[in-house]
Amino acid sequence: MPPKPPRRPGAARSQRCSPDGGSGSAPPPRSPRLGVGEAGFVALCDALKVPGSVREKAWKTYEGLAAAEGAPAYDKKKKETWGVCIFIVAIDLDEVTFTFTELLKSISISVCTFFQFLKEVDVNMDTVSTKVDSTVSRLKKKYDVLLALYHKFERTCGLIYLEQPSSEISAELSSVLVLKNYWITFLLAKGKVLQMEDDLVISFQLLLCVLDYFIKLSPPAMLKEPYKSAVTAVTVNGSTRTPRRGQNRSTRTSKQVDTDTKVIEILCKEHDCNLDEVKNVYFTSFIPFLNSMGIVASNGLPEVEVLSKEYNELYLKNKDIDARLFLDHDETLQPDVIACSQLERTPRKNNPDEEINVILPQTPVRAAMNTIQQLIMILNSAADKPSDTLIAYFNNCTVNPKDSILKRVESLGHIFKKKFAEAVGQGCAEIGSQRYILGVRLYYRVMESMLKSEEQRLSVHNFSKLLNDNIFHTSLLACALEVVMSTYVRTASQNDGSSAETDLSFPWILNVFDLKAFDFYKVIESFIKVEPSLTRDMIKHLERCEHRIMESLAWQSDSPLFDLIKQSKEREGQTDQPEPASTLNVPLQHNHTAADLYLSPVRSPKKKASGHPHSATSNPDAQPAASSQSQKPQKSTSLSLFYKKVYLLAYNRLHTLFFRLLSEHPDLEPLIWTLFQHTLQNEYELMRDRHLDQIMMCSMYGICKVKNVDLRFKIIVSAYKELLNTNQETFKRVLIREEQYDSIIVFYNLVFMQKLKTNILQYASNRPPTLSPIPHVPRSPYQFSTSPRRVPAGNNIYISPLKSPYKFSDGFQSPTKMTPRSRILVSIGESFGTSEKFQKINQMVCNSERQLKRGAEVSDAPKPLKRLRFDIEGQDEADGSKHLPQESKFQQKLAEMTSTRTRMQKQKLNDGNDTSASEEK
Repeated sequence: MPPKPPRRPGAARSQRCSPDGGSGSAPPPRSPRLGVGEAGFVALCDALKVPGSVREKAWKTYEGLAAAEGAPAYDKKKKETWGVCIFIVAIDLDEVTFTFTELLKSISISVCTFFQFLKEVDVNMDTVSTKVDSTVSRLKKKYDVLLALYHKFERTCGLIYLEQPSSEISAELSSVLVLKNYWITFLLAKGKVLQMEDDLVISFQLLLCVLDYFIKLSPPAMLKEPYKSAVTAVTVNGSTRTPRRGQNRSTRTSKQVDTDTKVIEILCKEHDCNLDEVKNVYFTSFIPFLNSMGIVASNGLPEVEVLSKEYNELYLKNKDIDARLFLDHDETLQPDVIACSQLERTPRKNNPDEEINVILPQTPVRAAMNTIQQLIMILNSAADKPSDTLIAYFNNCTVNPKDSILKRVESLGHIFKKKFAEAVGQGCAEIGSQRYILGVRLYYRVMESMLKSEEQRLSVHNFSKLLNDNIFHTSLLACALEVVMSTYVRTASQNDGSSAETDLSFPWILNVFDLKAFDFYKVIESFIKVEPSLTRDMIKHLERCEHRIMESLAWQSDSPLFDLIKQSKEREGQTDQPEPASTLNVPLQHNHTAADLYLSPVRSPKKKASGHPHSATSNPDAQPAASSQSQKPQKSTSLSLFYKKVYLLAYNRLHTLFFRLLSEHPDLEPLIWTLFQHTLQNEYELMRDRHLDQIMMCSMYGICKVKNVDLRFKIIVSAYKELLNTNQETFKRVLIREEQYDSIIVFYNLVFMQKLKTNILQYASNRPPTLSPIPHVPRSPYQFSTSPRRVPAGNNIYISPLKSPYKFSDGFQSPTKMTPRSRILVSIGESFGTSEKFQKINQMVCNSERQLKRGAEVSDAPKPLKRLRFDIEGQDEADGSKHLPQESKFQQKLAEMTSTRTRMQKQKLNDGNDTSASEEK
């Protein structure tokens, strides 16, 4: 391995952030020995033992990059470019002869810089295949998890061990050696126990198990409190402890493994971890690992060299990241704050409908533990069987669904546990059972809330048809489990992008239950509406699931969506459409429920709302009767709503991309939208096994082409990659014909243009098609109303809903640490980021009004105004004071607020001595 040239620690980052643009030169003659590449390229290949086939193709890839635009930048960073080319080709050809860390060290580059440079290399979208993208995604997720865990590991060890223990402690138990022993043991356990190594939560729970094991083997003199007391108690109650390693360890170790829980309890409490879950990991995964290593049966404290050798074999087999280098703070593993999303701590404003919430910084591990704690608190009072209220609903049904519901929950539980173990690791089957139980609790809880809501809406008690619907129950249970799984399966980067092969993220649960995405979508909105305890992250995750269904999952070949569209066209003949364009500018009404969608079609579109699904929900025989009276199939509520939501999503994404690319041509947006909407409505077969964004990009390119606006697919794709929740596979791998895939450019030429050529050319004629209405874009029904809202008739005055400045700790809410000043700070004229600033003033106004109303009965004091108005120039309605003409509006408003506050305070003083006395205390 060639030595690294001297450089500053930030050199790798500076190269990425500020690439030099020197003059390029023609590649030198090829090496006469191998006939491939420069001498430096040959030396790099030799160091990495790259086979000839990879060398040849990697050099051709480099030559292609050097000949393209931006070649001077690549010429400046030849070695890095060579390394990237070798990496790409080796993965594509399945001939990887080196580990990822070996590659990074050979080209002297960090993980984050490598990923960023790879992204820059793929600017033409034809250099990096989807296979390479998948490998990079897996590596990045694993790196993010390891980095987050190592930082947590370092901080935790600092809280456990003394920096300078007493001299009686042997030198062989120094803090450096202890850290090394712990970390390598954890890496080895993680690699052997977990198949899905990017699982942050289980990995952290396993890390706590390792810490517990080693703490109990440590001399108390090395430990800080409360660990010292816990270990001392174990020594008194258990076996004798000596400070030396290897003296009478085996007996003590076996007893501690089985009985000692004091240390693990402290660790769980310190990190807001669920004790039962960690114990489960300890006994079902960690203990079998120790036994497989022969650790418990020997001296109880493995040699570092032995562990390192074992881990090295695992590392060479996986050919990925050597995580032992974290101990050395190796340059290749150092994070780049700019390039690595793992270290993003400041919330970003993702789209105009989202609010910026200034939150206290959290590490990925802490954020994951807090989210899990919130979920557990929600479900603490729930049972994993139907409540008495649910049993009563079941008994009211024409056909009692209780037995079928219980059997379904049991059978799906066996399937879930099996699939979970296959994905994560066979030793983690019981962890899957624990998560399934949480999902079942949430399933019954939401089902009961749904039925109560339907009962109030319809004034009926018999829900036989709905409660005997298998798809409804499977979807509802899947949705509950998705909430649980998304809470636990967090990536260290907090990035909700698409996932790798062994990922428990959505749509994994659909595959487990063999559930169609279109059926699953029907329950999402009702689920959110009836469960008020869902956190913002949970709601946003379910919203993202709904978007993925509308983008692609519902358009798969085996989806029931296509049958519904076909039936819709047969209903009124070929002129009928899934959802007419004329309804686009009508606001979307969110007054439907899961019952409406799962029992759809429920009524003829000509009937009024009074004919809502009373009978369909309460009487299973009512639907056939209704059908017999109608000559034509009834309109599908679920299809109509689905298309409305698809149109909204489609327009929102088009508008975002259009704003980035064509803001100087505003006249083109309605044309592009018309073509886009026409395709979804009339040429929906183009969506089969494809993605909504593929049609969007083709529509944009087609209109620009006929309108002579220079916009290349390369530019469209470059902008598209910067949008939220996008995947490079969307434009790199598009279905052309059966089992044949190619780039989006090929799809446009061979499929899209051939199908829509006549329609596209109409936009260049004197009689273009009638423009489709722009959809009415409401606020998402799923978001919290936390944005400041303008006061009616106010002059730039906003009111923000009160937020609770609490965090979850030890199962209870406790106030976050805030200074007295930050708790009452009120700012005028700056951007609104938090509502806590107005907490004090809101409280003061409410208290003042309450006191004044009470005092009005016994006093002649004037009543307070119900609303503060600042729209009368130069006058304060509260006291009639005049403003000086030279005062600014800011000064006027400040004076008005001060005057109002003074008057309220005076009024409070007159309300009685009892109030004054209590305030003085």
